[in-house]
Amino acid sequence: MSESVIHVEGLGKRYRVGQRERYVALRDVLTRAFTAPFRGGSRNGKPDYLWALRDVSFDVKPGEVVGLIGRNGAGKSTLLKLLARITRPTEGYAEIHGRVGSLLEVGTGFHSELTGRENVFLNGAVLGMQKAEMLRKFDEIVGFAEVERHLDTPIKHYSTGMQMRLAFAVAAHLEPEILLVDEVLAVGDLNFQKKCMGKMQEVSRSGRTIVFVSHQMNQIRRLCERVFWLADGGIHRVGQADRVVGEYEAEMLAGIAPANGDRGQAKARFVNWAIDGSEAGTPNVLATTGRIKVRFNLALPDPLRMGHHGIALYDSDRHVVWGNAVDNLELPAGAHAFVHELPSLPLRPGPYTWKVSLYQEGDLLDAWECVPEMLVTTKPVTHPKDEWAGLLNIEDQFSVVSKEKPQI
Repeated sequence: MSESVIHVEGLGKRYRVGQRERYVALRDVLTRAFTAPFRGGSRNGKPDYLWALRDVSFDVKPGEVVGLIGRNGAGKSTLLKLLARITRPTEGYAEIHGRVGSLLEVGTGFHSELTGRENVFLNGAVLGMQKAEMLRKFDEIVGFAEVERHLDTPIKHYSTGMQMRLAFAVAAHLEPEILLVDEVLAVGDLNFQKKCMGKMQEVSRSGRTIVFVSHQMNQIRRLCERVFWLADGGIHRVGQADRVVGEYEAEMLAGIAPANGDRGQAKARFVNWAIDGSEAGTPNVLATTGRIKVRFNLALPDPLRMGHHGIALYDSDRHVVWGNAVDNLELPAGAHAFVHELPSLPLRPGPYTWKVSLYQEGDLLDAWECVPEMLVTTKPVTHPKDEWAGLLNIEDQFSVVSKEKPQI
C-alpha cells in the first residue's frame, strides 16, 4: 500500500475566547492596552480557552478524495487551516508530503495591492513553479476565472465573486499534488459551482489528492470516496461516503419538527410515516433501489365513506416525481395504516417530501406534507455532472456489440 500523503497525529487547536489570532503591530499593542479593562473574560480573571479541534488522527493516501462534514463549529475549517499551515497546532502534528493548493477563504493567498495578473504569478512562485510552467498555465487560469478585463486591476477592487473565481482557478490549475477546498464554493452562482465541481472531478481523476469541506451532501457524494464526520472538535465517524453521509443527514433531521404539525381542525389525521424495514436503520432514510414499503399511519375518529386518498412525492425543487390515488375507500373509525408498496424507487440521492391527503365525498379531511423528509442515500450511479444526471438513479449496463463489415 502506498504511503500516506497526509498523516495527522493527535492534532489539536486551542483558541483564547475573545482573542483573534493574527500578527502583532504597534497599533495592536496600544489597542490592547486601552481595551484590556473593558474586555470580557472568565469571572476569576483567568483566560478562557476553547478547543476548536482536539486529538484528531488520520491518514490520507495518494489520489484519495476525502470529504469533511459536520455542523458549523465542528472543526472542519480549523482542520483545513492546520493542514494548509495557515495556523499552528496547539498540540500534535500534521505531515504533508506534496505541493499543496488551497482555497479556504476568499482572498487567502492574495496580496490586495497587487493586480490579478501579479497574484497569479505570486501564487505560482509560492507553490514552487517555474516561470515557464506558469506561462503555460496562465491563459487557462484566466479563461476559467473569467476575469480577462480585470487582470491588471488590483485585487482589492475585485468583487467577492471575482476573487473567488480567480482563487479557485489558481488553486486548481497550478497542479498541486494536494488540493484543500473549503465551503467557499457555496458563495458562487450555480453555474460557477457546477464548473468548479467539474474541475475537481477532473483533478481527482488525474490521481491528485483532494480534501473537501461542504454542506452540500450531494457534492460530497459525487466527489468523495471516504468521509470524515467531525463533531465537537473531533472525528465522530469515518467511512464510505454514502453510508456516513446518510447517517449524518438522518441525525440532522432527527427532531426537525413535530410529526403532526399544525393542520387546523382536521377531521382525520395522518400522525406519522415510516419506511418499513429501512436498510439504513432509520425509518425516514431510503438506502436501497429495490422494493420498498412506505407506511402512513392515520387516526380516523369517524367512519369513512366514499373516501379518496392521494399521495405524491416531491423533490427539493418541488417537482412531483411520483403520485397516485385510491378511490372508494370505506373504513370504520379507528387507527389505520395506509401502506404503499413499490417495486423500486430509484431516485438520485437527496431529500424528498411525501404529501398525503384524505377526502370524504369531496370534502378534505386531512392533507399532510410529511415530516421528517425522506432522505435517499443510495450511491450515485448516473452521470458525474449533476446537470446531466437526471432525476432517476438507475444503473446502466453498457456494452458494445460489433458486427463484421458486410460484404459489398
